Amino acid sequence: MYNEPTAEQIEREALYRQVGMTEEEYRRAVELLGRRPNWLELGLFSVMWSEHCSYKSSRRVLKRFPTEGPQVLQGPGENAGVVDIGDGWAVAFKMESHNHPSAIEPYQGAATGVGGIIRDVFTMGARPVALLDSLRFGPPDDDRQRYLMREVVAGIAGYGNAVGIPTVGGEVKFAERYRNNPLVNAMCVGLMRHEDLARGTARGVGNPVLVVGARTGRDGIHGATFASAEDPLEKERSAVQVGDPFMEKLLLEACLELIATGAVVGIQDLGAAGLTSSGAEMASRAGSGLEIDTALVPRRETGMTPYEVMLSESQERMLVVMERGKESVAGEIFRKWGLEAAVIGRVTDDGMLRVLDGGKVVAEVPVKALVDEAPVYERPAREPEELAVFRSWRWEETPLPERLDEALLALLGSPDLADKEWVWRQYDHMVLASTAVRPGADAAVIWLRGTRKGVAVCTDGPGRYVRLNPLLGGMHAVAEAVRNLVCVGARPLAITDCLNFGNPEKPEVFYQFEQAVEGMSRACEVLGTPVVSGNVSFYNESKGVDVDPTPIVGAVGVVEDMERVCTPAWGPGMIVGLFGPAAPAPEDQGRWLGGSEYLLRVHHLLAGDAPPLDLELERKVQEACLEAIRRGLVAAAHDVSEGGLAVALAEMAIAGGTGAEADLGAVAAGVRPDVLWLGEAGSRIVVALRPEHVEAVRRLAEEAGAPFAVIGRTGGDRLVLRAGAVQADLPVERLRTVWKEAIPWALSENSRVSSSI
Repeated sequence: MYNEPTAEQIEREALYRQVGMTEEEYRRAVELLGRRPNWLELGLFSVMWSEHCSYKSSRRVLKRFPTEGPQVLQGPGENAGVVDIGDGWAVAFKMESHNHPSAIEPYQGAATGVGGIIRDVFTMGARPVALLDSLRFGPPDDDRQRYLMREVVAGIAGYGNAVGIPTVGGEVKFAERYRNNPLVNAMCVGLMRHEDLARGTARGVGNPVLVVGARTGRDGIHGATFASAEDPLEKERSAVQVGDPFMEKLLLEACLELIATGAVVGIQDLGAAGLTSSGAEMASRAGSGLEIDTALVPRRETGMTPYEVMLSESQERMLVVMERGKESVAGEIFRKWGLEAAVIGRVTDDGMLRVLDGGKVVAEVPVKALVDEAPVYERPAREPEELAVFRSWRWEETPLPERLDEALLALLGSPDLADKEWVWRQYDHMVLASTAVRPGADAAVIWLRGTRKGVAVCTDGPGRYVRLNPLLGGMHAVAEAVRNLVCVGARPLAITDCLNFGNPEKPEVFYQFEQAVEGMSRACEVLGTPVVSGNVSFYNESKGVDVDPTPIVGAVGVVEDMERVCTPAWGPGMIVGLFGPAAPAPEDQGRWLGGSEYLLRVHHLLAGDAPPLDLELERKVQEACLEAIRRGLVAAAHDVSEGGLAVALAEMAIAGGTGAEADLGAVAAGVRPDVLWLGEAGSRIVVALRPEHVEAVRRLAEEAGAPFAVIGRTGGDRLVLRAGAVQADLPVERLRTVWKEAIPWALSENSRVSSSI
């Protein structure tokens, strides 16, 4: 028989350390409780005060984000953010991480990450219509990295495909610092009518509390504290949940049907920390209390203790508060879908989270103590010493290739920039038959059936830039994501984020985090894209090495007229134009090369500063390009980001199956060719347009205050780059072959792609 330690043993033997609490935190819990907690109460405190649930290191910094705007119907604090897209329609969306679980059990870690984010969205009353991801691995030069990537992609595909939600976009990148700690971020987007908006509140004294969906098991216990701990490779597989996507589909349909009855008071996913976090958070939002009898919770394993029931993170479960007397409504709906709905408690007015076991009180903790009075830390921040080393790099000493042909091929064949079709072909990206712009474009577009509207979605995260300059890198993360929406013809609305960083107790890591959030906040303010939901993932480190600071941005925009959607694919006989600066001032050339893919892949250097970004210029460029697309003046558009202008042109040539000749001779004076073509800077979009539309686009750019230049013409089967003399001349078919075959080759047993950066 299992005997729990007594309160005296917990304190005497410092057993609170076993559940991730410090002595200071334990003393604070004793003070708030007015006595020593028993083992179950200690478990409640440990999960609710974990980094994952309490945001104790990040909360004060996250307050810098702009979170409001006329389009925002629900901002941070709920299961997902919700924005208005007009005509009574709204979009619910959120992104979260499942990094630690995926490091030790990549298939289930990725799969349950997808399942959890789907539940966050349909909990709001929205029908999920799209999934996206953002993945980071070490260089695919060994069997483990290839295994991790295959299993993570298979887990995402296996869950999303089975539930019947298309995975329409995302990104995959590789760097040495992700070798032992991959990043797996998942985003879900749902559509809803305004009147269907549901929230996670437990109000109404006496209203019944139900657990619905799957039965509770022992999987995932202490998953929240596990996600807040160092070195995932040292953790147990038992902390990783196991998902059932077919049950998730039934749960989705049953919950949406239940919400539609109007009898639901509040509903929330049983995610991290299970019944504990969902119950406490729902009560906290309503200023109420909650009473839960663990003996009434349906279980799939025998002999479970109240501790195990309250902390289990078994998947495909929801906590629902119904109007009193309407319990049978839930019962009938869930029986219809082959699921259980059990009344396990009630809403109270005493502000306590009270846990019973067969009617006997086994834990009693103030909701405020668990949620509102969790510790908030002021972590010290210090600029990493490596930044001074990076900035001491003398760019002028970097060798200049005689021609850029081989450099361009090297970039197109690098794992970061190469075609990711190997990944998205495993996803069912066309289920629901509403994916109007498929994976591979700047952003995906989902058609809102029965209207002319579409929803554009994308994810982006320049980890390398943030490592070189956290403030500027944070700005780039938002600007590039929002720019990608503009390139498909969408008006940006808002963002969600997943902030992946190392150990926040290290001053250098906290500096990266704080500066990146500040940069993101500035970009959101200027570009009008509030942060409506998100997630912070700390302690992404292994063997003492922190991952590159990686804020991932998920952006959402609305396409008002689906007839005016753009992709990167141009056709023959078009004029190639460039919104934004075509070249740097001669003294700023090093800024364009710093942190570039060219510097990394060709010269094997991570050095310099992040590329320059003028937020006001970014806004003007985006406004001009979007207006040109809206007026039907632009046939194709693609943003200039990693790999610079040459890679952007190559990708458009590949997408359209048509070559082009581009000439920067007019701006080349005093600027090195590799800077012109392969340098990276923000606020640039390549467009293709009919000759008769050039002057109209030029006028639009002038009115917006955005630079615009004609730089070439499409046609033929070669991509030719000039700046006076020819600097690259390659067949489009060769560009395509290198670009498309790089990832399959890198994942093959014969591949030995390596990087030490």
